[in-house]
Amino acid sequence: MKTIKKIIRMITYNIWSLVGFEVIFKLLSFAIFTPLFFSLFDLVMRLTGYKYLTLENIASFLSNPKTISMLLVLIILMTIYTMFDITTIIIILNQSYQKKKIKVIDAIRLSLKKCRKIFFPTNIMLGFMVLFLIPFLSVGIASSFVSTIKVPEFILEFIMSNYLFLAVMILIIIILLFILLRWLYALHYFVLEDLNFIRARRKSINLGKHNHIKDLLIILIVQFLSVIIYFIFVILGILLIVFINDICDILWLKSFTTTVIWVFIAISFIIFSTLVTPFSYAIISALFYVRKEKKGEEIRELEINYNAENIKINGKLKKLIALILVFAIIGGSIFTYGVYKGKFNLNIEYVRTVEITAHRGSSVDFPENTMVAFREAKNLGANWIELDVQMTKDNQLIVIHDSSFKRTTGVDKNTWELTLEEVKELDAGSFKDKKFQGEKIPTLEEVIIFAKENNIKLNIELKPTGREENFEETVIDLINKYNFKNDCVITSQIYEVLEKVKKYDKTIETVYVMSLAYGNIISLTAADHFSVEATSATSSLVSAVHKEGKKLLVWTINSEENILKMIDLKVDNIITDNITLAKDVVYSSKTSDVIVEFVKLIEDIF
Repeated sequence: MKTIKKIIRMITYNIWSLVGFEVIFKLLSFAIFTPLFFSLFDLVMRLTGYKYLTLENIASFLSNPKTISMLLVLIILMTIYTMFDITTIIIILNQSYQKKKIKVIDAIRLSLKKCRKIFFPTNIMLGFMVLFLIPFLSVGIASSFVSTIKVPEFILEFIMSNYLFLAVMILIIIILLFILLRWLYALHYFVLEDLNFIRARRKSINLGKHNHIKDLLIILIVQFLSVIIYFIFVILGILLIVFINDICDILWLKSFTTTVIWVFIAISFIIFSTLVTPFSYAIISALFYVRKEKKGEEIRELEINYNAENIKINGKLKKLIALILVFAIIGGSIFTYGVYKGKFNLNIEYVRTVEITAHRGSSVDFPENTMVAFREAKNLGANWIELDVQMTKDNQLIVIHDSSFKRTTGVDKNTWELTLEEVKELDAGSFKDKKFQGEKIPTLEEVIIFAKENNIKLNIELKPTGREENFEETVIDLINKYNFKNDCVITSQIYEVLEKVKKYDKTIETVYVMSLAYGNIISLTAADHFSVEATSATSSLVSAVHKEGKKLLVWTINSEENILKMIDLKVDNIITDNITLAKDVVYSSKTSDVIVEFVKLIEDIF
């Protein structure tokens, strides 16, 4: 309870300075730091001669000396960026603990002075600690730049399916967390007592001795309680919306709906983003002072030159800001409930042309890349079926993802080691469920015949192993044999494959599959369209691809949230394992879905 009181007091005492600094800092981040980061990245791409980045060339790009130098510069900039953010917050919180008012400009001035010392040889490791270890404690503590990094779904799926790798990752996280807890107060000693990192680290270890686990539990509990309080606040707000429903009929808001809702969203975002970092570090600061008080350590005061006149904040200005916030929240709430009741339509109408591709067939409930999975994909209403093609020992085209039969059939042989006759003896269904026992690996010809009969299109991904003869030509000849080129695309993660396809038959549509897509990918002329991992899909990429008259496919999208995001980005094709979910979301998605579900939940409760 004592810790919680300290947290509340340290945040509220200089609340306007905390909020003011964080608003300024986040705006500068958005307007300057983030564009600067991407500009530097683009600069090094130009200097190294790379127009685009994919998994095929990323290794050579990262090993380039110019790239390594640029990454070091970026790491230094990110370290300074994060250090400045947290150091300023610590200074403001310290003044709140001392029950002293502080102006934003004074806190910034002192913070810059403190941050300069990070370049001393004895303090360099402190910056890396802040940059790489702080995010393990709380996303809120990390600067927005670091905490918004996203991990692609295919990487997460690999981690979750590889138990040894997952165990190693968990072990590394535990070790880093252990180190962090021991060094938890090092930054406070560095900022508030001018100790170098070595001494600050020792003092931190001593201060938290025998309390590391307790400190971690306190941090987690307080943050959990803050989340609960936030949701209670949201629920109460929605209840208020319900009770003032009739106001929607009185106020003439319809012509201002877009403005009102965006003001509401913007204010909500600003409030959350500006308070999350101070609150997270207020918890650590409170623990720092509690531990020092118990050990009887001296709590030093920072030397700051105060100007009493400058500390006073205009009361009328504060009231005006508060009034604007109240009106914005009430207006946004009224409009939100109006959307739910159908009085306002938030949607900009356009024809939804997003198509659904079944990833390896209906692979959630059926064995991947088999006829039973393809038939179910058709039954569920998929527009396309994505499948993988390789060659057997006798140069026959079969549908299988891995180059080894081990995972799906239990036979430890590679595709180039067995003939088609031998492949047809394998059981490709039992690995999924015993009820699929006896399901065979199909040939590409069998799938093309099925697709023609059932009016479904094929996304044919070529996965060469390097042991094939005339691989691309054989696939194209088969497609042309059945006059199927208008109902399929040939895709590959190897750009050279697409070049070979185009050289043999320019009329075949090709798609370049990329786990990483950065830079001017439009310059890859052998690709008629592009297929990217979900985290690479951005509005600018969609716009650039569409501007060239090409399509953008995204993979592998299995959650409602990501499907909605892809719809909003107006991608052309969603590749998914969950066909039913994807189709339901595409056909029923509205901008106001979240609002509708949230309000329905509250109305159901009451």
